[in-house]
Amino acid sequence: MSKLSVPFSPPDITDAEINAVVEVLKSGWITTGPKTKEFEKKIAEYVGAARAVCLNSATAALELGLRLFEIGEGDEVIVPAYTYTASASVVDHVGAKLVLVDVEAGTFHFDYDKLAEAITDKTKAIIPVDFAGTMSDYEKIFEIVEAKKNIFKPSSSYQKALGRILVLADSAHGFGAAAKFRGKLVKSGSIADLTAFSFHAVKNLTTAEGGALSWNSIPGIEDEDTYKKLQLFSLHGQNKDALAKTKAGAWEYDIIGTYYKCNMTDIMAAIGLVQFDRYPELLKRRRDMIETYKKGIESDRVHILEHFTDDYQSSGHLMIVRVDGYDVEQRNALITAMAEDGVSTNVHYKPLPMHTAYKKLGFDIKDYPNSYDMYKNEITLPLHTKLSDEDLAYVIETFNKYV
Repeated sequence: MSKLSVPFSPPDITDAEINAVVEVLKSGWITTGPKTKEFEKKIAEYVGAARAVCLNSATAALELGLRLFEIGEGDEVIVPAYTYTASASVVDHVGAKLVLVDVEAGTFHFDYDKLAEAITDKTKAIIPVDFAGTMSDYEKIFEIVEAKKNIFKPSSSYQKALGRILVLADSAHGFGAAAKFRGKLVKSGSIADLTAFSFHAVKNLTTAEGGALSWNSIPGIEDEDTYKKLQLFSLHGQNKDALAKTKAGAWEYDIIGTYYKCNMTDIMAAIGLVQFDRYPELLKRRRDMIETYKKGIESDRVHILEHFTDDYQSSGHLMIVRVDGYDVEQRNALITAMAEDGVSTNVHYKPLPMHTAYKKLGFDIKDYPNSYDMYKNEITLPLHTKLSDEDLAYVIETFNKYV
């Protein structure tokens, strides 16, 4: 096969998304408005959550989830060491203590025994990560938090209403993923107390930049009150959004708190609404490509992340492979060789304790051996819906040639 150029993860944008944006631009309303509200409703219905609020990123969604529960100084939040910085940096943003826990050997998810051991009477939240679109084991996580209820010390109205540690899912990779929970296969967004999604440019469903926070109803707290509070957080604490202020004589507003600015615009939501309509076919294409990879990769040394089982159905976000016997240098040499042949690849992820910011917080990768073992020989192959069958065959051929 002749040499091709295969990018890692370009966005899949069609004329339908472009026309939707043009329509919004011509409407005279381009910031948060009716398109954003429609997108929020579709997200909540699709994932099976009580409500959802759209924001400018999954990072904002995670942070606002912590702020909703008034988690901050003196509190602890547990995050897996094997994740992107957004899962953990939000803990630092709110002033809480970050607690990193290693992954289970041979997996990209929490070591659940170590997770249980890490919980103290200061633990207020756990942030599981739905890595590559494969969901964490929420059955185990909820068993752990229920078992630790006796040491939980609430310090806000939301914490008291929940009565236990908050489960705030980082499902930036997981929109459309599902897993068995209490005997039923249910979507990400309907299991954790709060779930953060990403619609960044490289995600399965994109709004260019963007995210959402969905939640399950909490006894004693009205969902509308939660929605209004999150709206306040996302728009400077202003009790009227721009659309409400345009009504005749309705200019006046109040600032309820000195909050933040992270709302989604109607331009972004317009892209998302079209992507949402296309999403079933996009997910199917991803699944088909993963199956092609599994059939085409020849070496017995290669471990391929399992995306589809009887217990869970992935969103198929990343094509994760690991090569037995490879160290970091060999893995990096493979990435370089494939790039020279025109195939762009990536690594997901360098564990947090290996980064300068987290070293400064006192973390050392030596304390997270399983995370390092998963990282040292991991390579992420291209998996996106702009990938043609010819491109896919070329990637497989190139990978097999070197491995």
